[in-house]
Amino acid sequence: MTASETPHRKLHPANWKKASGYANGVLAEERLVFLGGQIGWNADQVFEARDLASQTRQVLQNIVEVLAEAGGRPEHIVRMTWYVVDKKDYLANLKGIGEAYRDVLGRHFPAMTMVQVAALIEDEALVEIEATAVLP
Repeated sequence: MTASETPHRKLHPANWKKASGYANGVLAEERLVFLGGQIGWNADQVFEARDLASQTRQVLQNIVEVLAEAGGRPEHIVRMTWYVVDKKDYLANLKGIGEAYRDVLGRHFPAMTMVQVAALIEDEALVEIEATAVLP
């Protein structure tokens, strides 16, 4: 397997409706990278954005930067868990969140879970995302 290939395969039963923007499951091999929950602050731990779409963009950029430390790229991500403090805010901002996602991660859609939580530890955080990647 070359470095540009992904060491995983999406799992989707043939008789299921097409998954849009996520995978139902991922079969993976090789080296595992576990990324702790990332929030929407910059490298100096300062929130520059106050809206969900912009914080999501920063979170995803943070994930890419941490993953790069292990030699990984967005296409190596096999699982993401999203924690949002306001489901209605998330649903109202799907377009901007989708644009941020595609700009940072491309059209790679791993297995994902979305959970609404009462709060995140950092009061200004609107979203936190943890990820798992498999590197070739």
